[in-house]
Amino acid sequence: MSVPLFEIKEEKKEKNYAKFAITPLERGYGDTLGNALRRVLLTSLPGAAITSVKLAGVKHQFSTLKGMKEDVVEFLLNLKKVRFSYSGEKPAKASLSVKTAGEVRANDIKVGVNVKIANPEFVLAVINKGSKLEADMEIEAGVGYSPADERSSGEIGLIALDASFSPIVRVNYKIEETRVGRLTNYDKLNFEIWTDGTVDPKEALVSGAKILMSHLNQIVNPKVVAKEEKVVDTSLGMTGKLSVEEIGLPTRVANALSKAGYETVEQLYGAKKEDLAKVRNLGEKSLKIIKAALGQKGVTWEVI
Repeated sequence: MSVPLFEIKEEKKEKNYAKFAITPLERGYGDTLGNALRRVLLTSLPGAAITSVKLAGVKHQFSTLKGMKEDVVEFLLNLKKVRFSYSGEKPAKASLSVKTAGEVRANDIKVGVNVKIANPEFVLAVINKGSKLEADMEIEAGVGYSPADERSSGEIGLIALDASFSPIVRVNYKIEETRVGRLTNYDKLNFEIWTDGTVDPKEALVSGAKILMSHLNQIVNPKVVAKEEKVVDTSLGMTGKLSVEEIGLPTRVANALSKAGYETVEQLYGAKKEDLAKVRNLGEKSLKIIKAALGQKGVTWEVI
């Protein structure tokens, strides 16, 4: 089979937007490429977003802050619209401290040198004279969408945010017929990309194509996935096979563990404290209850 030859022309370029013409394509390949690229661009490109915030004087998101025109929910929604360029593996710290009356903008957020704000003029809130707005935030890099429930820590005042990491705002494509010599049965793929300003549309298109290639290459030249051997801690004996419900835990605690994937004593025994801290409705008091229940079964739990 011959190598497909077609051109990619950037027909239009504006701020955070570009339109490309990909032609000539064999009939049917306009939809094939257009749909595949669109799905990859919308779901698989990495980006960054605020994942948690702690507001001075605010205990939960349904509060109000004296002197701020917006309520806390509206302010948090605005924070989620701030777009960042960041690719670090660990969460980046950011802070906000404004004591001057007027509009509070995204560029008032203090970030590290490895973090850049793509929409610095975006208005977050309006505060009155004599008021102040102070907040500590965490910015994380990721892919796709991450709900706040995955990061709920139970810490009073720490508000987890839903995070949309994708740097792509919108993708649209349209197929037209095009001519090659006398033949008219070819496709022209018109492809439009809108971004949040953290990535260039052409770079995004190339990145999306590379992601598709990596998946298709696994079909052409498959690499064997090494299976990890599960190490069973034999010191637990038969106790390790018991479910978390069978060791006398309160229903609330047992349900929280089961939903998080810790269904047996064996699974629970090998858990790390930092992983358990991410389990919803599981605080220090619950960990002590678990330790006591395991102790009654002769199991020493060193997680706390």
